[in-house]
Amino acid sequence: MSPIAPPHAVPSPGADEAALTPAATVAELDRYIVGQGAAKRAVAIALRNRWRRKRVDPALRDEIAPKNIILIGPTGVGKTEVARRLAKLVQAPFVKVEASKFTEVGYVGRDVESMVRDLVEVAIKMVGEEHNKRVEEQAAARAEEALLDQLVPGSGADGDGANGRAETREKVRKLLRDGHLDAREVEIEVEAPSGPQMQVLGAGGMEEFGVNLKDALGSLFPKRSKQRTVDVAEARRILIEQETERLVDHDKIVSEALERAQQGGIIFLDEIDKVAARGGGQGPDVSREGVQRDLLPIVEGSTVNTKHGMVKTDHILFVAAGAFHVAKVSDLIPELQGRFPVRVELEALGEDDFVRILSEPENALTRQYEALMATEGVTITFDGDGVRRIAAIATEVNERQENIGARRLHTVMERLLDELSFEAPGMAGAKVSINGAFVDAALTDIVQDADLSAYIL
Repeated sequence: MSPIAPPHAVPSPGADEAALTPAATVAELDRYIVGQGAAKRAVAIALRNRWRRKRVDPALRDEIAPKNIILIGPTGVGKTEVARRLAKLVQAPFVKVEASKFTEVGYVGRDVESMVRDLVEVAIKMVGEEHNKRVEEQAAARAEEALLDQLVPGSGADGDGANGRAETREKVRKLLRDGHLDAREVEIEVEAPSGPQMQVLGAGGMEEFGVNLKDALGSLFPKRSKQRTVDVAEARRILIEQETERLVDHDKIVSEALERAQQGGIIFLDEIDKVAARGGGQGPDVSREGVQRDLLPIVEGSTVNTKHGMVKTDHILFVAAGAFHVAKVSDLIPELQGRFPVRVELEALGEDDFVRILSEPENALTRQYEALMATEGVTITFDGDGVRRIAAIATEVNERQENIGARRLHTVMERLLDELSFEAPGMAGAKVSINGAFVDAALTDIVQDADLSAYIL
């Protein structure tokens, strides 16, 4: 039985986290990701610990730091997908960044604090969309009234003939809702750009400076409006946007987004192995260690200045990932290692895994291609032996060339269905069975020619 949340509990911004036990989270991830049970368990526990922390006594709550995770495994095994699906599950702000894109302070390139600013922008967009959804009916109703004022002038006025105008207005309202007036043109007032248009770019590591300067310059010029003649369908869209803008509280959106980013944000730090210093050498290794030292305070917990306000990173969950083919986790500086207490090794994918990936997930590639071809009136079905041959070929190509994991399935499937995709518009009503013979006819020659497969697959 789930414990009753104390009154000081922070409400969940996304799905009902109380119902998301670790087992339920793993089951939800299983719908889209094949295998990698250890990684799923690790992120499910991290998610549950976040829920638990919200229900701890306030005096202790701030002392409980998230248990950051390092996912170790080759490319294409599902590291990014595990973190991305987890964030989507609870509607948490999520950004994926590549550690190799960052540079030490003093070098040209992105500074590590930019990932926190990116997270805040994602949170604001997410919260803004939620607030827009709450007022969409009210905004649509206001937009409809504004359109009726244009289509039936004076129908809202009192006086002689008011009843007749009201009846006319209701008749036009019905025509408007049924879409019969969408092509009619009306004149509406829209906001025009204020002042000269310019783009302000900050130098490397100064992205925030560029954005703030642009905002400051834009506020110097008053907002102007102009009249535009558009059809009713376009006018409805513009008016709904304008009414939504008036109805939502932007300060409240920013405040809520900052809180959500701080308490529920997830930053996926990919290619962490690329900044691991190997040996005590010179040259680029110095910069790699510098990036690690810049990352350290962000992961430990610090305050980052963004254009929307200060953001504390103490309770953001960091999920790092890397292949660690050459470097090892122990090559990271000790302080950074200590901030990633949970380490999970993901398994390389083989033929049986590929069969499951093509068959089991709700978003399986086979289902995607069946849906795409159905739009042309072509019915394709993937037989069991066909799926097995696709998996076998993907495995063989991965073994002979660079192992890119499940991403190889995309290249194999595109090549397999290349001719069918091209001819589909003229094949309405056709039914095609993708069996072993079909796969062999399309791909065997390419796979056997090592030079050709290196380019095509």
